[in-house]
Amino acid sequence: QVQLVESGGGLVPAGGSLRLSCKASGFTLNHYTLAWFRQAPGSEREFVAASKRYNSNPYYSNSVKGRFTMSRDNAKNTVYLQMSSLTAEDTAVYYCAADSDLITSSLRLSSQYDYWGQGTQVTVSS
Repeated sequence: QVQLVESGGGLVPAGGSLRLSCKASGFTLNHYTLAWFRQAPGSEREFVAASKRYNSNPYYSNSVKGRFTMSRDNAKNTVYLQMSSLTAEDTAVYYCAADSDLITSSLRLSSQYDYWGQGTQVTVSS
């Protein structure tokens, strides 16, 4: 049974940093494409970052590029999202997602992912 559990969210002042974790179970992390999405109130789910299976070079949305870093620890079956220089616009529920195989052009599409975590709230105070 595939399961994703996010943690690490919280309240942080603008300009601060936060690291989110996504613990995976029921599958081998390296065999799956992993991604982070976020959803603010009243908004659609938005792509943040993704890392294709067998490839450690992540893709980022323009809104977070240079501020967020996605990484994997295959030994711990955990994926991370290190966030820095946070602004109020980063406030959202952050979700971890996984899929067994996605082509690059599909990485940013939430509909293409089969598995999702429950989400973790990130609130940036201005």
